[in-house]
Amino acid sequence: MNFLPEAINQYVENNSEKEPQLLNELNHETWEKVLNPRMLSGHFQGRVLSMFSHMIQPENILEIGTYTGYSALCLAEGLRKGGNIHTIDINEELSSLVKKYIAKANLSEVIHHYTGNALAIIPTLNQKFDIVFIDADKTNYSNYYKLVFDKVKQGGYIIADNVLWSGKVIAPEESRDDDTKALVEYSKMVMKDKRVQPLLLPIRDGLMIARKL
Repeated sequence: MNFLPEAINQYVENNSEKEPQLLNELNHETWEKVLNPRMLSGHFQGRVLSMFSHMIQPENILEIGTYTGYSALCLAEGLRKGGNIHTIDINEELSSLVKKYIAKANLSEVIHHYTGNALAIIPTLNQKFDIVFIDADKTNYSNYYKLVFDKVKQGGYIIADNVLWSGKVIAPEESRDDDTKALVEYSKMVMKDKRVQPLLLPIRDGLMIARKL
């Protein structure tokens, strides 16, 4: 969900870096062929992730929730030379599309795509990460945070998408579904965690950023 009026949202996109051609192709193919295409990061959020990556200049990135690979390609733009992205998704049906665009971007040796349960895969990864991007099943956000925390470098970032959940996070408590409850609890947990500096940005559907102190 975009919280800005459509005209303002379009103005923002018009005054931000243009969507790269390959990402534009992936954007269109996702909308044409894949269920729930709104899950795609899209032009503006993709440019935000690219900018974060360029500012941080990460050596290693962990992404939980690949979907069709759009956000991974955006995050790859700011990687240091020799850097890597490990991206995990449970949906086997999207694997061929993800790998197709990783290959088109000439990043097959940089972006390592895993298919399966992230809760089982994450403990097998021995790297320390500069960025962890969480954009998967909402009910496990807090579990992912706890699981990755010790794998994040001091000064590194945990970024969680969809934390505003189309505004449902401010609905009356009795009307919240399980996903909404999980996202509210996630933000509360991050805010209480004295080991991080938290910032919630109202970008698209909300990005919660936690910088490890």
